[in-house]
Amino acid sequence: MIYFDNAATGGRKPGSVIGAVQASIEGICANPGRSGHALSVAQAENILRCRKLLCSFFGAEAWERTVLTKNCTEALNIAVFGIVNACGKRKPHIVTTAAEHNSVLRPLFFLRDEGKIELTVVQPRGGNVLPEDIAAAANENTLAAVFTLASNVTGAAIDPKAVRERLPESVYTVCDGAQACGHVRIDMRRAGIDALCLAGHKGMHGIQGSGALLFSRRFEPAPYMFGGTGSESFNPRMPDFYPDKLEAGTLSCPAAAALAEGVMYLEDSLERNAGHVLALTEKLIRGLEKIQGIRVYSRPNPFGIAAFACGGLQSEFFAQELSDRFGIAVRGGLHCAPLMHEALGSGRGGLVRASLSEFNTERETEIFLDAAAQIAREARG
Repeated sequence: MIYFDNAATGGRKPGSVIGAVQASIEGICANPGRSGHALSVAQAENILRCRKLLCSFFGAEAWERTVLTKNCTEALNIAVFGIVNACGKRKPHIVTTAAEHNSVLRPLFFLRDEGKIELTVVQPRGGNVLPEDIAAAANENTLAAVFTLASNVTGAAIDPKAVRERLPESVYTVCDGAQACGHVRIDMRRAGIDALCLAGHKGMHGIQGSGALLFSRRFEPAPYMFGGTGSESFNPRMPDFYPDKLEAGTLSCPAAAALAEGVMYLEDSLERNAGHVLALTEKLIRGLEKIQGIRVYSRPNPFGIAAFACGGLQSEFFAQELSDRFGIAVRGGLHCAPLMHEALGSGRGGLVRASLSEFNTERETEIFLDAAAQIAREARG
């Protein structure tokens, strides 16, 4: 099967990542930080290695403020609920955008509906959310701007540095990096990002069940989950130091090992991979634009995303045809980003999303375009 669904999860992993997972299960399958024996200590060292690699790769301020999670959704929830709960009785204002995934929207709408926050949703213009519009939505009570670095629907990016430069210094920037991390270089300090949430299993080349939250020294979230940490066991509350303060329960050692190897792989290959993905994505988009009956919603982007619609054909049906008849994996529907589809006018039928990685080829792109043209031709009758 031709795998063009990498924005959902990376379809192919580097050999070093696969090897790290196997070694973590077969070699030292022990609980880090819970015992003093050699295997437990070895796993704790692997976890620490993952934190330090992530911290360095993303220009974060401190490895202890690198919290490992099971996905980007968990990281976003820890960040959002954490800073809101830290406000106490004050009802803060938060700015977000219509480009967001439900992992941002649902926590924020829940908090709004519970009367915990005031919320402003910034609309895109011409398919793009502009930094100046995010900044214009802030007021004297704004606690944070929570926004994606790349739309999972179209691949449209938001520049975090441009947002930071326009916001008051007191406002935190919390960034959803699920689609951007691993595709472009991100330096938290240079971009002024207070909290970066990432998925390990997409552009970072880790496995499912991995993610992380990296946050600045001024960002002080309250605990969101409670449980064992292997530290301060007599304390009925969560420890007051990071990362233990925000990590309850046993971490996934195979996921951390895979994510660490993913970072090592990207250190040497990110720019090369990005050039290849951008070129393939542009080829795919330009080819789709030539097919009668297809409307493309994406511009060439380094995240590998090409979203389109075909006449009145339901996007899920188009995606199913690609899978059943041509052996091509894509995603149709709303992509868990309903407000973006409302803004694009694609809420009724959704969009087909093809998403590429550096492991895809020009030949695969050509096969996809031939298949898409045939389905579109049949849809026209």
